[in-house]
This record gives sequence, C-alpha cells and structure tokens, in this order.
Amino acid sequence: MSTDVQDPPATPSPVTRTDVLRASPPMFRTPAVDRVTRVHPLVPVLIFVPAIVVVALLAEHRVGVPALLGLAVAGWAFWGLVEYWTHRVLFHIEPEEGFGARLHWMVHGVHHDHPNDPLRLVMPPAVSVPGSAAFVAVFVLLVGLGSGLAIGVGFLLGYLVYDMTHHALHHHTPRTAFGRRLREKHMRHHFQDDTRGFGISAPWWDLVFRTAPGRPGSRAR
Repeated sequence: MSTDVQDPPATPSPVTRTDVLRASPPMFRTPAVDRVTRVHPLVPVLIFVPAIVVVALLAEHRVGVPALLGLAVAGWAFWGLVEYWTHRVLFHIEPEEGFGARLHWMVHGVHHDHPNDPLRLVMPPAVSVPGSAAFVAVFVLLVGLGSGLAIGVGFLLGYLVYDMTHHALHHHTPRTAFGRRLREKHMRHHFQDDTRGFGISAPWWDLVFRTAPGRPGSRAR
C-alpha cells in the first residue's frame, strides 16, 4: 500500500564533548590548501629520520664521532629551549580580534579548541622543513659547516622527538611513570591552566622558568 506521507526526519545525534575535542574544522576555504594543514603522524618520521642520518654522516666526516655526539647533545638541549619559548610566547600570544586573532587560531588556538584532532598534532612539513633548515643554516653560519651540521643533528632529533611525544600524549596511554607524568602535565596545560606546562618533550624547562603545573585549580603567579 503506497502512501505520500514521508517518515519524520531522524533526530540528529547530540554533539558530545568527545566530538568537539576530535573535530577538525577547516582553516582555509580551498580544499587543496586546507588539506596541507592536516598531517599523518608518520610524515615527520619519513622526512626527518633520513634527513638526520644524512646530516649526521656529513657532520661525522668533518668533525669525528666524539665531537658529533657532544655537539648533537648541545643541539638537542637548544631545541628544548626553542620548544619551550615558542610555545610560551609565540603560540600563546592571543589577540582578541582581527587578523591577529585569526592567525593565532590557525597557529595554535585550533589545537586548544580541538586537541584530539588526530591530523593536527604534528607540524605540517610546509612549516617544519623550511623552519628546521633555517635553524641548521644559522648554526653553520655561526660555527662552521661541520660543527653546525653536528648541532643540527641534535636539533632535528629534538624536533622529531617533540612531534612524536606530542602525538603520543594525546592518543596513547603511557606505560611508564615518566610518560604518565608528561601526559598529566600536558593535559593540565590544555584543560586546567594554559599559562603553565609549556615544555612537551623537555619538561625540565618549566622547572627552570617556574611554569611547571601545580595542583588542580592552581594558577601561575
């Protein structure tokens, strides 16, 4: 028996907090451009592991293994400072309106609004590749080719560890006490107090600069 009466529309499912945290809103109207802002977490590994190996071989040929190791440690330590201060100053400048507000949302605000978006937890190569190359170039200009490349090895490795750590803290359950502490610290930055906890892979800089997360409900002074 036919009928012209349509079934009532289905009631849309309510948007949950989990949906909001995992949402991935567009940054750009052009789909091809917006696609660049989403990156699979394996992409930095595929780019930076070969780059680190090549730079390490070039540096070792010029300075030797002992100097390479020492300078790489220095580069890794310097990366921790760059990570900390970039997060604290650049990422958390928050203009209230206009282009500045839009730019902040694109650079870091979207991550705080939707921290579990699985494709916006590592830096897009369009930013990370030229940015890291510029740092290595500066190292070379300051201390020479061999030493600069050796410092660059540690710096690039520090960046890669940062990207992988950041993704893991949002999408994996740590099995070690240190991992659980890192995750707790980062979740407090997101959900309790974003004026603390700026070190992701180098949390000791929060202790040095007195921005380590306190107990729940505490605020930076």
